Amino acid sequence: MTRKNATSRFEAKLLRPAEPRHASWTFVVLPAEVSARLPRRGRTTVEGTLNGQAFRATLEPDGRLSHWLKVDKALREAAGAAIGDRVVLEIAPAAKEQEPKLPLDLRRALDDAPEARATWESTTTLARVDWVHWITSAKQPATRAKRVADACDMLASGKRRVCCFDPSGYYSKAFKAPEAADEPQGGLSGGRRAGRRHDPVRTASSR
Repeated sequence: MTRKNATSRFEAKLLRPAEPRHASWTFVVLPAEVSARLPRRGRTTVEGTLNGQAFRATLEPDGRLSHWLKVDKALREAAGAAIGDRVVLEIAPAAKEQEPKLPLDLRRALDDAPEARATWESTTTLARVDWVHWITSAKQPATRAKRVADACDMLASGKRRVCCFDPSGYYSKAFKAPEAADEPQGGLSGGRRAGRRHDPVRTASSR
């Protein structure tokens, strides 16, 4: 599938997250059929437009074999959109996957482990995306510290990809889209369900 054929156009509502309460960013959950046209179910980089305003971003998995897009204040304002507005998005897989930002704790650990660093530098960008995702998705500091140590051990042993990690969150139920602020507490979570109940998303493959 060429990049042109993988381009999708859809409309969605800009949702405000319930947490943090005063967040300046909004988010959109991609329809399943749009995510299905992307190369992977884990973190993946896309290029496109929001109300005609160009952007490049890394999508996050929502745990349901789809993705959600964080829309920062700068992009929202540049696109002339307000929280709660319906916006038009056109996205396609990026021509080149975006290199993940190396967390400070992992950087320091790799600096102290030359063999692990050598494997890290010889592996692929997508593998590094998953290593970083696995570490940064830890919910407790102790868990994160253990994952950093385990990552160095695995890399030092020559393992180029993180073992036993589900980057989509579908099987582990580890990931989900943010809960929309307009959803009742304890109700359906994530923009996707809010969309299904209150705000149907219209999609169409582009050209």
